[in-house]
Amino acid sequence: MFDLSPAHLAGATLDCCAGGASFAAETAGALAMDPAYAMGIAEMDRLVRAGLHDGDQMILDNQDRFEWSWYGSIEQRGAIRMAAAEAFLTDLRARPRRYVAAALPDLPLAAKSVDLALCSHLLFTWANRLDEHWHRRAIEELVRVARREVRIFPLVLQGTAEPVEFLDRLRSALPASEIREVPYRFQRGARHMLVVDASGLTGSGSPPAHG
Repeated sequence: MFDLSPAHLAGATLDCCAGGASFAAETAGALAMDPAYAMGIAEMDRLVRAGLHDGDQMILDNQDRFEWSWYGSIEQRGAIRMAAAEAFLTDLRARPRRYVAAALPDLPLAAKSVDLALCSHLLFTWANRLDEHWHRRAIEELVRVARREVRIFPLVLQGTAEPVEFLDRLRSALPASEIREVPYRFQRGARHMLVVDASGLTGSGSPPAHG
C-alpha cells in the first residue's frame, strides 16, 4: 500500500501504529510501535485473532465499499490476513524488542532515528474522531523521527471514503510533501498516500532512542 521498493527498505523503518501487521516480521531493520503491545503476547494473540473474524464480518456486511482487483476474493484476502497474523505473532514471541508499546503523537525515539516512517489506517482514516490538532502533532512527530520520508495511507475516512476536510491545511504547514497514487486497491476511494520529505529538517526535543 506504500508502493515500496527494496531500496526504500534498505535502512531503518518504523511502522506506527502497526497493530497485528506482519511488516516488521518480514522486513529487516523494521521497528513496530502500537499502544496495544503493552497488553502482552497472550492478549495480543487473542486480539489479533478476534480482529480477523470481526474484520471479515465487517467486509461481508459492507461489500459495496471494497474492490477485489488486489486480493482477488474475500477468501483469498482472509488467507493472506491469516498468514500475516501468524507471522506477526511468531515474530512477536521470537523478537519482542522489535515491538514497542507507544502511540502517536509522542514516540520514544530520538530525532532522525529511522530512515522511513510509515503509518497506515490511522491518520486521516479516523479524522472524524481524531481532530486536526492531533493530526498536526502526529505528523510533526513522524517527521521528527524520520531522516528521509514519512508515508501515510490512506487519505480518506474509514467506511465512507469521504475526503478529509483539513488535509490541505495540514499540507500547507508541512515541509515538502506530495500526494501520490498507489497500486494497492481495497477500500473504494482509497488510492493515494501522503509522502512528506523529512530529509531537510533537523529534529529537536527528542526523547532517548529505544534500546
